[in-house]
Amino acid sequence: MNLKELRELIDLVQNSQVVELEIEKSGVRVRIKKASSHRETVRTIPTGGASQAAASPARETVPPPERDQEGLVVITAPVVGTFYRSPSPDAAPYVEVGTMVKKGQVLCVIEAMKLMNEIESESDGKIMEIIVENAQSVEFGQALFYIDSSPPSS
Repeated sequence: MNLKELRELIDLVQNSQVVELEIEKSGVRVRIKKASSHRETVRTIPTGGASQAAASPARETVPPPERDQEGLVVITAPVVGTFYRSPSPDAAPYVEVGTMVKKGQVLCVIEAMKLMNEIESESDGKIMEIIVENAQSVEFGQALFYIDSSPPSS
């Protein structure tokens, strides 16, 4: 299953009354759950060996502002995975707060099922906030960046 197929499934769920969809194709299982428009609880559960601590406590997050509200664009996670700000541990982050970005510019990567998915800017603008910490687990639809896409004032 490629990123295009995942995006099509995400669009299908977003544009329908379906709340949750789980599909398995070629040994890959994907579960998409529509985010609530109200306050939501996100549980981060570490995976891996015994050296990891017990599950992190649940934390509450406030839903992101609506898209294009006063020129604000919210970049959200298209997949469930682990958020990384740079292409490798010793590399500089793709962007910082204040960075001017162009539509299509890579902002971060999300590792999902051992695949690195580059997340690109949906518009030109300035990074106003990076919401997620490096190496943090993210859920589908979770806000990652706020970009001010309003034209610069003269």
